[in-house]
This record gives sequence, C-alpha cells and structure tokens, in this order.
Amino acid sequence: MAAEKGLKRAVVLLSGGLDSSTCLLIAKKDGFQPIALSFFYNQRHAVEIEMASRLAISNEAEHFILNLPLDVIGGSALTDDIDVPESEPLDGEIPLTYVPARNLIFLSLALAFAETRNAERIYIGINSLDFSNYPDCRMDFLSKFSEISVLATRAGREGKKIEIKAPLQNMKKSEIVKLADELGLDFSLTSSCYNPDRQGLACGVCASCRLRIKGFKEAGILDKINYEKQ
Repeated sequence: MAAEKGLKRAVVLLSGGLDSSTCLLIAKKDGFQPIALSFFYNQRHAVEIEMASRLAISNEAEHFILNLPLDVIGGSALTDDIDVPESEPLDGEIPLTYVPARNLIFLSLALAFAETRNAERIYIGINSLDFSNYPDCRMDFLSKFSEISVLATRAGREGKKIEIKAPLQNMKKSEIVKLADELGLDFSLTSSCYNPDRQGLACGVCASCRLRIKGFKEAGILDKINYEKQ
C-alpha cells in the first residue's frame, strides 16, 4: 500500500499496551502514515496482540504481526515456566519479567521493516521514568542503537537515516495517560497486564498493572479496563 498523498511513513512498534498505543497516535499527529508492527513471541499475555489489531483497525493503520519463538530462549516470566510476581518492585533490580534483549530484537526487525517500506521513522514506546528497570528501556541503549542503525542499513549508508523516536522516554506514566487522553486514545482497546486470565482480564497486581493504575490515579482520569484485583 502506497502512502497517502502528503503523508510520510513510520513504523510503530505496537504491543497493544498504553505506551505503544499512545505512540501510534503520536505518529499520526506528527503527520506520518503509521505501519503497526507487533510480535507474537509466545508471551503469556498474548491478548495484547488482539488489542493491537483492534487499535490498528480503528486508526486505519496497516498491521503486521511477526512470529518469534522467544520462549525457546526463555529466561523470563513472560515466556518461561516462571510465575509472574505479584509484589515485584517497580525499581531496583532487573525483574523476572525482563525478556532477554527483547527491544534490541524488536528494533532490529523494525529497522529492516522500515527500510523495505521506505519508512522514515520508527516509534517505540519505551520509558525510563515510570518503568520496571529494564535495561533496554533506557536512553543509553536507544542512543547506541540509533547510531548502529546507520551502519547496519543501506538507507543509513546512503544518507537516508531512519530516525528512531521514543517520544515517551522522559514522561511519567500519569503524563502519558494525560497525553493519550488528549490524543483520543480509546483506553478500552489497550492491555498492559503481564498475567491476564484466559478472557484477557487484567490481574491488577503485576508490576505493569500497578504502574498503569498508579498513572491513571495520578492523572485523575478513569481507566476503561477492568482488573481482577485492585
């Protein structure tokens, strides 16, 4: 599909969570035609893929889902036979829900995807303020990846650098909630939980749920999803 007249293309890493969904709307606001890219990596919270699909449809965005067997690598409560902690700290040590090199893998594939689609930009919803201390959500990682992306692609070598944007990098979760609300995000189409039940109901106690609940409370905005516990 060719980009609409007057619009440039951008690849948006869309997990179906609050942050990536906000990035989809930011890309549109910035004047880009978004191409949503999601990953099914045998994660226990695969309901997020369904949410990403609904969000892409509601925003008339192309949506591609790539399959990655990250469960074969394991080492994470999201892909392995490891329980998702209910009292996992929101800062400090790298938690059990860390998926080894996940954002490095995702961004590498997004870079290849962007190059073949003539996209000028990649949006990723990583954040280094209200987050779970993941190493691949920090600014130093993103800065180095941006540098290597120039060396790794024909586009970069020919002076057509694909820009890596993390517009939520230095925002608190409450600020992200407010921005998403201003952009008109339908919160009911998002899923942040790491351990939902079979119907997709958020647990309300995992680190991701607690960050989301805290963000909505501080923002003074009503969340439109239900939780098993809160």
